[in-house]
Amino acid sequence: MQLIETQSKQKLRGGFYTPVPIADFILRWAFNGADEYEILEPSSGGGIFLERIKEKCYKYNSITAVEIDGIEASKTDDIPLKNKSVLHMDFHAFCNSTDKRFDLVIGNPPYIRYQYFDREQQIEAERIFKRADLKYSKLTNAWVSFVIGASLLLKPVGKIGFVLPAEILQVSYAKTVREFLAHFYNKISIVSFKKLVFPQIQQEVVLLLCEKTHSHAHLIEHIELDDIRGLDYADVARLKCPTKKIDFKSNKWTFYFLNQKEIDFLEDISIQNSVSTIGDYTDVEVGITTGANAFFTVPRSTIERFSLQEYAKPMVGRSVQVNSLKFTKQDWKHNVDSDARAYILDFPAVDFLRENKKALEYLDEGEKKNIHKGYKCSIRDEWQRVPSLWISDALFIRRNNIFPKLIINEAGAYTTDTMHRVKIKDHADIRALVAGFYNSLSFAFSEISGRSYGGGVLELMPSEVENIRLPYNEGNAFLLDEIDIMMRKKFSIENVLEYTNNIILKDRCGFSSLEIEIANNIWKKLSGRRLNRNKTGNGE
Repeated sequence: MQLIETQSKQKLRGGFYTPVPIADFILRWAFNGADEYEILEPSSGGGIFLERIKEKCYKYNSITAVEIDGIEASKTDDIPLKNKSVLHMDFHAFCNSTDKRFDLVIGNPPYIRYQYFDREQQIEAERIFKRADLKYSKLTNAWVSFVIGASLLLKPVGKIGFVLPAEILQVSYAKTVREFLAHFYNKISIVSFKKLVFPQIQQEVVLLLCEKTHSHAHLIEHIELDDIRGLDYADVARLKCPTKKIDFKSNKWTFYFLNQKEIDFLEDISIQNSVSTIGDYTDVEVGITTGANAFFTVPRSTIERFSLQEYAKPMVGRSVQVNSLKFTKQDWKHNVDSDARAYILDFPAVDFLRENKKALEYLDEGEKKNIHKGYKCSIRDEWQRVPSLWISDALFIRRNNIFPKLIINEAGAYTTDTMHRVKIKDHADIRALVAGFYNSLSFAFSEISGRSYGGGVLELMPSEVENIRLPYNEGNAFLLDEIDIMMRKKFSIENVLEYTNNIILKDRCGFSSLEIEIANNIWKKLSGRRLNRNKTGNGE
């Protein structure tokens, strides 16, 4: 995976090469007895796929390799293969200029953010989207345009086999390509790994294997392996015959990590709308964007040192500062006493600060650190004045670990954008709502709605939080204090759910024991996947 997060030379050309077992597996799936392919590799890099074609003695008609980096292109050119053409150019330009069509496209496309494209690449990438009748977004990534462009270069019957970031399964900017693939291909197979293939960049990858046939069916399959060593024993025949129907309404492909019974269970709930959503009872917005949390959120010691009491407001900014589903004034005082960042600074206009020399000294220290030059601060009329300071009824942790958290804000604390602000609608009981969230069904929908990253983090944005199914019942209000006590006593979340599921799902909603077990298994399966991602998957 060629991760581009900085402007280093290595990363701007793509420097994370495909492991041999992955290249071998994709080729084994792709050829499967065929010997007359016209083959394209749109980003050949050091040429690992071509090396393996040579090593395994695969038969084919022709190979076209495209590589934008001259050094890498020369490596590919040195591989002794017949009927091979190596083009030193950008794939986007090649895609839009060639008339040639291919039976097979394989590779590990670059992972480059839009802002790192040069102007010509941006223009050519947008042309690819237009050719596919898709809307182009500046939030997109190079691998997205590579997948779409490669698909457009296939013959009426053809295949693509790519190494891609697992973001394809879940992130919003990849929704366009998911919808495109679902309609364009008749068979889609996803191979994922429980352990990281590229631990040095904390980037989870999947293998995307797609077939375009003359069929009218649109099927998908998913195989999950412990690590890349499992590719030696993976059942290629299973990938030739996917069994799950593509759900064109589903925004995310994490759905397909589940078996058909689990998928049907969640789909039935969504289609029948038998369980309400968090958005039915709340409005969820991002927390306060300070532009520099380290400057605007401070401990008591800083308040006292710079005489900032007049501008200090109670704040909670980290999930570790909340140990239950209620954040109380006592909890906030505990954070203050431990010298945590328990205050947010609400400065007035500079004209009103003239008499407070210590406060001006604090602002001066911020300017020496160039806080005022940061983007969010620099666009304000006065950089020190943080906008949108208001207190929410409840909080939702933006990035969660073991399980997602919805919390009553009893302390009346402000929060930064590490948490979302939740406003309860007039017709909802906040205690019933928050208590009702702590069940396996809501946790399962949280995993489906959000996206995950290497290291096990589950992130949910406001619109995704609002889409989580929550079995609301005013009778659940009495559970709040019970759950609070259990969490403060450090009961495991499994123990908490065992208690709440019977009341929230079984007694209040009429779910059977089997349905509750399915919901719980879905949550454990999906959360278990992401929590495993900080483990190396290269056999070391």
